[in-house]
Amino acid sequence: MGYMTDQPARWSQATVHLDMWADPDDDPRNNEGPGPEGELATLYGFLTDYRMTLRMKCEGLEPEQLARRSVPPSTMSLLGLVRHLAEVERDWRNWIVDGDPLPKLYGERDADFDGAVAEQAVVDAAYRDLEREQDATDAALARHTDLSERVGKDSIAVRELMVHRVEEYARHCGHADLLRECVDGRVGQ
Repeated sequence: MGYMTDQPARWSQATVHLDMWADPDDDPRNNEGPGPEGELATLYGFLTDYRMTLRMKCEGLEPEQLARRSVPPSTMSLLGLVRHLAEVERDWRNWIVDGDPLPKLYGERDADFDGAVAEQAVVDAAYRDLEREQDATDAALARHTDLSERVGKDSIAVRELMVHRVEEYARHCGHADLLRECVDGRVGQ
């Protein structure tokens, strides 16, 4: 199988370690000093870093680039990932409460990806949705600091929910790595 010549050249903004996204002194995820204390703080630390990584992978791109489906026939795009994670954050709140589920943000299956179109208003709304849903889920979970506590109608452990949140962002940050490289060639963790 031949190498596709219409792909952008690979590059990194980093100058210290060329396989990195940013130089260590410029990377907002680099925290000097001791790591977080305790399991809950550790989980939130990883979640925060993955959330930041997703935003970093999307920075500096135009709406068309964010909405580009870089690996056909997949409907996945960077903008679709932002919308998908907003939808997922909302759904996690449904796991926490006993009441009626919150309605979907974007509609039925795959609407989060299918509706990720190259319009600035859609991009702006996706980031607002993501931030709002992250804040709401964080607030709902803040009332449950015992990781062994079971919540919601399915009696899921808070620990399982937190680990699943980290896993979801980590997996999609891996997708974002590949999608960003396909868009403009930029590489890095």
